[in-house]
Amino acid sequence: MAHKVIANVVPPKSLPSEPREFRKAEGLVMKPIEQPEPSAQAEEQVPADVERARQVEILANTQREARRQEELRREAALAEQEAQQEATRTEAAKQELAKLEAKQEEARQELVRQEAAKQELAKEEALKQETARQQAADVETARLEAAKQEQARQQAARIDAARQEAAQQELAGREAAKREEARQEEVRQEAARQDAARQEAARQEAARQEAARQEEARQEEARQEEARQEAARQEAARQELAKKEQVLAERAAEESAREERLRQIGKQLDLERAQRENAVNRQANSPLPTASSLRRRWMFGRADPDGDLVLYADAMSRKIELNMTIDMVRELLKQPHTQPTVTIAVRADGSVEKVTFEVSSGVPALDDAIRKVIASQAPYGAFSPSLARQYDVIEIRRTWVFDYAIRLQ
Repeated sequence: MAHKVIANVVPPKSLPSEPREFRKAEGLVMKPIEQPEPSAQAEEQVPADVERARQVEILANTQREARRQEELRREAALAEQEAQQEATRTEAAKQELAKLEAKQEEARQELVRQEAAKQELAKEEALKQETARQQAADVETARLEAAKQEQARQQAARIDAARQEAAQQELAGREAAKREEARQEEVRQEAARQDAARQEAARQEAARQEAARQEEARQEEARQEEARQEAARQEAARQELAKKEQVLAERAAEESAREERLRQIGKQLDLERAQRENAVNRQANSPLPTASSLRRRWMFGRADPDGDLVLYADAMSRKIELNMTIDMVRELLKQPHTQPTVTIAVRADGSVEKVTFEVSSGVPALDDAIRKVIASQAPYGAFSPSLARQYDVIEIRRTWVFDYAIRLQ
């Protein structure tokens, strides 16, 4: 029976340190050698060889474990180095993030400052607008107050003139010469009062280019006043009293008549809309341009989003109201009449295109006199640039009220 004998055992201290050489040495140590059948002495040596082989194997295992532990330490060192590098990168990222957050905070603070500045500017602008609005309201209040005072002064002057006329009538039979002298004095006072009223109206009128024409009208009125006879002045006083009573009656009936006027205006608006639609249809079928091709704007009340249009309509109304046009219809107002509603179509150059009575006064002569009043005050001033760019004709509708003067409502 053949036995495997381990020979050529290398002492542990001479084992190679590198793995490859160690495996080569291990191959030499562990290589079996075929021997002839041992003798009895050889059989006794087998346990000793086995023990040495076992020690060699333990030593090899120890070296392998040592190499494995070394590799683990190297891997741990590499992992620690990578961890340190990752910590460095993390710290750098944190610093970069902190810088980014600082920049974002600066940007946010800058936005806050800009927003605060915008709010401050908005507050200042609102304050400016409120100041301007208040100033405009103060100017308008002062103008209205001045107009009221002027009306009260004119009314007081008329009452005083009536009292003076009554005193003159009482003394007429006894002192003819004094009456004539008093009449002439009253004429001078009336002329002076009318001249002062015209001057006050001229100061309020924005279009000062009409001053020369107003002066001529005042002179003409003074000549007409001087030409009046004593009986005419007495009749005027009586008419003034009757007119006051008529005004009171008209004011009492005004509310009941307003609804009727509104109904009539509504019917007229429907009629005008139908006429405009028919005119548009006719224009579409006509090869030639017509008046309906003009750019038109209608204003039926005093309020309108277009401020320039409101200013133009108010200026036109003031021109009619402040130029003593009541004298042109004074005699006709004795007849029973209603308050007419009139639409005045004004071209861009201030000339009058047409006059339409939406509601007649009921007195044809009074309607004709109103047309003459409108024509006598023309032209009414050219449109402002903003109005002229939008419209060729503006139609302004007002209700005419007659008391101590003509008022357009």
